[in-house]
Amino acid sequence: MAGLYYEQFEIGMEFNHPLTRTVTEMDNIMFCAMTHNPQPLHLDEEFAKQTEFGQRIVNSLFTLGLVVGITVGDTTLGTTLGNLGMTDVRFKKPVFHGDTIRAVTRIKDMRESKSRPGDGVVVFEHFGFNQRDEEIAYCVRTGLIRKQPS
Repeated sequence: MAGLYYEQFEIGMEFNHPLTRTVTEMDNIMFCAMTHNPQPLHLDEEFAKQTEFGQRIVNSLFTLGLVVGITVGDTTLGTTLGNLGMTDVRFKKPVFHGDTIRAVTRIKDMRESKSRPGDGVVVFEHFGFNQRDEEIAYCVRTGLIRKQPS
């Protein structure tokens, strides 16, 4: 499904995204390497065994990126002009290697752009869940979205 134009969104609209993704050890290690994050909680199994988690946890910024990425195909693929901001980011449960992530999006707010009359601003609430239906991540994302061509 291609992304929706501004006029196709409605406040309160909800998307249960069918795309899911199992997080691998390689995802976590490569993301940490690409972002220069040497946190042993993500990379060092022996260190992580001594924590309350008993194992390595997945980098939370990877988790956030994955949750938002899962939503793109159903909401903004080809119709977004950019993210304007993300707020209220929270991580309720850790993600471990082998967890399968799914996402739900709710349209929180929307308005026409004041500076760009051909575009609109949409506020998305993104929720990430693991295979046990535990909420693992949440954020509010504001995006600049194209209006339908005339």
